[in-house]
Amino acid sequence: MTPQQQQLLHGYQDKWDGLPADRQQALAKGSQRWLSMSPEQRSSAQQRFTQWRAMPPEQRQQLRQRWQQFKSLPPEQQQRVRESFNRFRQMPPEKRQELRRQWRQMSPAQRRSVTQHPPQRRIPH
Repeated sequence: MTPQQQQLLHGYQDKWDGLPADRQQALAKGSQRWLSMSPEQRSSAQQRFTQWRAMPPEQRQQLRQRWQQFKSLPPEQQQRVRESFNRFRQMPPEKRQELRRQWRQMSPAQRRSVTQHPPQRRIPH
């Protein structure tokens, strides 16, 4: 690790040797990613980390499971999910709230139908 990475991870100095190798690797990779971020990206990441730490353990576990489900999707489907999420984030808050309300009113079968069979875009001739 670089001296900058070591400085970032100084809180783990006393326990580093006792950490599993995969955890050490994840921390090293995370520190490398942090150092490559712009100040704006770091600020955003810090906010998300603060939100993460405030979550109850059950909610964190649900998010971990959802992340694993997402990572198990084929790359093209991951890309579609990202695009849909970005479109959702760009909507006005009122529209997002309305979509959330509609989602909560759907049955599990309706939700699966919507997520597994997204509407096809027609290409004009």
